[in-house]
Amino acid sequence: MTELLTMSDFNLANLAWGGVLYWLCLGFAALFVQGVGGLLRLIFPLGALGALFVAGVGLAGMLGSATAIVLPIGLPDLPFHLRLDALSAFFLVLLGSAGFGVTVYAMAYFRHMENATLARVILWYHLFLAGMATVMLADDAYAFMVAWEVMALSSYFLVTTDHAVPEIRRAGFLYLLIAHVGAVALLLCFGVLQGGHGAYTFEYMRHAGITPLWSSVAFLLALFGFGAKAGLVPLHVWLPEAHPAAPSPVSALMSGIMLKTAIYGLLRVSFDLLNVQFAWWGTLALALGLLTALYGVIFAAVQSDMKRLLAWSSIENIGILVAAFGLTLIFYTDGQGALAALTLTAMLYHALNHAFFKGLLFLGTGAVLHSTGERRMGKLGGLIRFMPWTAWLTLIGALAIAGLPPLNGFVSEWLLLQAFLLTPGLTQPYLNMVIPVAAASVALAAALAAYVMVKFFGVIFLGQPRDAALQHAHEASWPKRLGMLWLAAGCVLLGLFPAQVIAWLAPVVQLLTKQTLVNDGNWLLLAPVSAARASYAPLIFLAVVVVVLLLTFIWVRRVYHGRVRRADPWDCGYPEQDARMQDSAEGFGQPIRQIFSSFMRVERDTPDPFDRHPHYHSDSRDKLWLLIYQPIADLTAWLSAQAGRLQHGRIQWYLMYSFVTLVVLLVFVTR
Repeated sequence: MTELLTMSDFNLANLAWGGVLYWLCLGFAALFVQGVGGLLRLIFPLGALGALFVAGVGLAGMLGSATAIVLPIGLPDLPFHLRLDALSAFFLVLLGSAGFGVTVYAMAYFRHMENATLARVILWYHLFLAGMATVMLADDAYAFMVAWEVMALSSYFLVTTDHAVPEIRRAGFLYLLIAHVGAVALLLCFGVLQGGHGAYTFEYMRHAGITPLWSSVAFLLALFGFGAKAGLVPLHVWLPEAHPAAPSPVSALMSGIMLKTAIYGLLRVSFDLLNVQFAWWGTLALALGLLTALYGVIFAAVQSDMKRLLAWSSIENIGILVAAFGLTLIFYTDGQGALAALTLTAMLYHALNHAFFKGLLFLGTGAVLHSTGERRMGKLGGLIRFMPWTAWLTLIGALAIAGLPPLNGFVSEWLLLQAFLLTPGLTQPYLNMVIPVAAASVALAAALAAYVMVKFFGVIFLGQPRDAALQHAHEASWPKRLGMLWLAAGCVLLGLFPAQVIAWLAPVVQLLTKQTLVNDGNWLLLAPVSAARASYAPLIFLAVVVVVLLLTFIWVRRVYHGRVRRADPWDCGYPEQDARMQDSAEGFGQPIRQIFSSFMRVERDTPDPFDRHPHYHSDSRDKLWLLIYQPIADLTAWLSAQAGRLQHGRIQWYLMYSFVTLVVLLVFVTR
């Protein structure tokens, strides 16, 4: 039962809003203390404490009932309504817990900036955090759209931090353009939800009772608007450009957290604000999600820029989340409440997991970039010798995103595959044919994701350095290591204690599906359907792995001690061992490029085979950009050129334009 309170009352919604105000105050305080470097650099640690506070409020909110407040801000007769329920509380936990590690890392990443630039970065950074939190708390369309715009604009300024580079300005403009196209769709969606009666609160929309036709229109608008923010194909083109352009902590926030605001919005509109759902909604979301997942992982496999690779990997993971969302809708509309609860649990679990392991990977690439000044994988290699902390922590993120047990990525993907494989007969016959194909697509995406992570970690950290300058690479500073340690610990703990995490997610699942996932096992055993069907005990799995490794080590030491000799590896008859004999990033992705060449346009610059200093360049262009967006860009440029011809710089022509306009208006008025 929602309790509507004023600002004078004390509840969890007030505390959550207090966290937002705290971030806002920190951001604007940076403008006033930019002349004092010590105080300025203290703001990031204070912001990290605010993230812990927001996460704590979210944890408390998931255990209690929903609370709401009305703020005395906004427009006349249009105040802001905020509400903290289990759904918004979960995403606040995601924001605060992952945001803490990223913010701890950011205080070292940005510390060498000059004060004026750092003050602006701090302002936009904390506005970004506050905007995302307010999106999750908003309980009316007005507050939601204002917070959505704050989130979009602040992240745009963060993406274009290094705005002197033309490529970064172009990436920022593309991001802002698609963000606002999506925002227009969301505005129209809320207009449909309020039914033309002028009410703008979510509470009214929950009971508006719009017709099934208009419900479908609202869902399609929401899928388009939130899909633009999430990076669904074909609205994904901004993401591979914006993430490489942004500073690494900003990329971690955008990929790990901001993309989840779109997932939050889809869940809020589809299961909370709309009072009817249809199976074809889920089928459409499932198809788009699977297409996005496969498209993203294929392009991730052929990238040679480490941040661009992670950006395409984010598209793949968003595709998995949207596919899980679609499957949840299918089960929910078919009356399969238990399977809907299982799929939604897997979706929420994966959203939380992705925030941690993708944030960790972006922070790892940021440490490499700061140390070497290089993000092209073809120039890296062997960094585990010079950056062991960064290498081992990044390895945890790579293993987690690859879905290997006992880390967190395995649990959520395993739960999702359980939902696919244990699907009973559905009332819609075509779905019984679609579900097996969808399960195979998820398995293929997971396998390719592991392939991508082998390439990512192996090319960057293993082997020999591909550039002599890498000998001077240095380890990340301790604040950066602490930020990565926090996220790595999250990957481990979320993987080792899935039964506890699923029990914690139960209020969200209950709110949306009216049913919870019952774990038949104890705290040690995860059996989401039945222990007789499938179960997983991560602590036992980890113990077995550790024992086997220890026994193998002891056996090798005792049996082969003194009989082990070191020798150079077989060199195929070529005695000159150097980094050129290692697999390159381009070579690693060559099989995928050949198999899926129909999805991309490959551009190569191949050197002479006898060149002692060869330069090889390969670029895989997105065909959807060339087919959809390039014609739009060309048409816009042509229209702009035609409009520019009207600007002659002569006053008599401008007076003539005004006179013709007045005549045309008079003709229409007289009619």
